Amino acid sequence: MSTGSDPVADFKRFAEKMNMSKKCESCSLGRGMGPTAEKYIEEGLNRGGWVLLMNCHLSTSWMPKLEELCENMDDTKHRDFRLWLTSMPNKSFPVSILQNSVKMTLEPPSGLKQNVLSTYESLDVEEFESCSKPHVFKKLLFGFAFFHAIVQDRRKFGPIGWNIPYAFTNEDLTVSRRQLKIFIETYEEVPYKVLNYIGAEINYGGRVTDDKDVRLIKVILQGYMNEKMLEDDHAMSRSGIYKSIPVGEISDYVEYIK
Repeated sequence: MSTGSDPVADFKRFAEKMNMSKKCESCSLGRGMGPTAEKYIEEGLNRGGWVLLMNCHLSTSWMPKLEELCENMDDTKHRDFRLWLTSMPNKSFPVSILQNSVKMTLEPPSGLKQNVLSTYESLDVEEFESCSKPHVFKKLLFGFAFFHAIVQDRRKFGPIGWNIPYAFTNEDLTVSRRQLKIFIETYEEVPYKVLNYIGAEINYGGRVTDDKDVRLIKVILQGYMNEKMLEDDHAMSRSGIYKSIPVGEISDYVEYIK
């Protein structure tokens, strides 16, 4: 994985699609998690489950044991067993596991267009349509999706984008999306102040440490989390290329983004 990518949500969706969500165990590796991971692997091998071990780069001391476990796996075990591993690039990751694995590289989409597009293509239709105030929800969700793309894409500009490169992830957007729905349904009027606070100072801003970056992320979100976003064709940039489109289905947004 590269900084800012998080495959867990995609993995869970895939597990559901393959009817394996109830036979799936996962843990984030770190200090003291080796025995737990070992137990999950042993159980998975016997009953045919999936095991997801996240952040292997945080447990370099346990990697030799993982290598040993993988070398001892053979065709006599349950054929439905799968071992999934996630890791940042790390020299301590066992070469033999890499050689015998199917490898996937995961990076955040490059550019605003691809980033916002990937957000809408991965949205759950039921969740997108289930808000009791669909007009407000869909309008402001587009604002959050655009904000998410902006803060991730700024990283490629180095210190011009952020003084410190932050690992903003899709989970930040997922949490913001769920909270957006809750706050819209709970209050009669849209609590823009609250939405700006939870987005720029908690969900995303929780990892922002530089005081100038703190100011910046607040200003960026304020541009997309305000009452003007509820207007059709509201320009989200000086160029007018990016705008708040009329409310529709996911396919309408995908078509506009493309």
